[in-house]
Amino acid sequence: MQSATELSRDLAGKAEAFCRSYLPNGKLAGGYWKVGDTSGSEGQSLQIRLIDMYGKKAGRWTDYATGEYGDLLDMISHVKGLHDFVEIANEARSFLGQPEVRRIEPTRSLPKFDTAPKIERARRLLTIARPIAGTPAEAYLRNRGIERFGKALSYHPGVYYKPPDGGDMTAEPAMLATITDNGGNTTGVARTWLDVDHGSLSSLDEPKRVMGRLYGNAVRFGQKDGVLGCGEGIETMLSVGSVLTKLPIAACLTAPHLGLFEIPDHVGEIWIFRDLDEAGEKGANTLAERAIATGRKVIIHEPIYNDFNDDLIRFGTEALFNRMEDDFGPVAEAFR
Repeated sequence: MQSATELSRDLAGKAEAFCRSYLPNGKLAGGYWKVGDTSGSEGQSLQIRLIDMYGKKAGRWTDYATGEYGDLLDMISHVKGLHDFVEIANEARSFLGQPEVRRIEPTRSLPKFDTAPKIERARRLLTIARPIAGTPAEAYLRNRGIERFGKALSYHPGVYYKPPDGGDMTAEPAMLATITDNGGNTTGVARTWLDVDHGSLSSLDEPKRVMGRLYGNAVRFGQKDGVLGCGEGIETMLSVGSVLTKLPIAACLTAPHLGLFEIPDHVGEIWIFRDLDEAGEKGANTLAERAIATGRKVIIHEPIYNDFNDDLIRFGTEALFNRMEDDFGPVAEAFR
């Protein structure tokens, strides 16, 4: 019976075939497979080493946008939405053409997370930022039709940015968003670099990145309530918040992390505002299944266009509220 280490080693020996199978939207670049994130979207933030080099082992990956890292067993956990190690191991054995087993030892905690220094750096950055009122961050959000803000948001005119291709680091203006756990502890920061001349998202290759620990956590707005609105992006959830101004909301930042969000104990009902793509559907369904398994009520609300910021810009708050009221019923009025 193979150990986790042996399974990881066998997967690494077929790293390129693994990537082509589980992450088909990625691209081969030198000795790496590059893809957008653990949901398999297009991009290059996440890089998987395909061959042993410079003392570093094949199969190891790092998501430079979120700070997460791991091996190919960890990747199976993300891609397939699996949390039980026996299921993860059997998925790996299926890919390798090996028979399934009922139990594999030793087990381990999956996936791995950011180190404490990254969390501390995120906290230090937040301490030198200022509230967004009157800043390019506020202008950026208002240009996207957003009218709800919060203490989680701040602005800094010179946040360091390192290009994914390894070019020179520069200091660029950015909106910052505080990531917290259910205890209110700061675990990271979401950085959104801005084009201050046009009040828009920067044209940098990767204008959105996370530093610190995101897994299970979120950027939060509003007071505690038995109902919580959850979704992916900050702009998406602030668009929802511009319509339902009193609804507590949590922006989980990516589709995979929406599915991994740790629901606070006091929440009995989850309203999920999904993005209209395959990754958004998967993240929403994963969170919904976990919530239902704990006896919570779940309602999934879909946009007409890609996400709720697109809908807000096209239709306005009144039209969005009418659609939300159809799904959530009269209780939606209480959060208006």
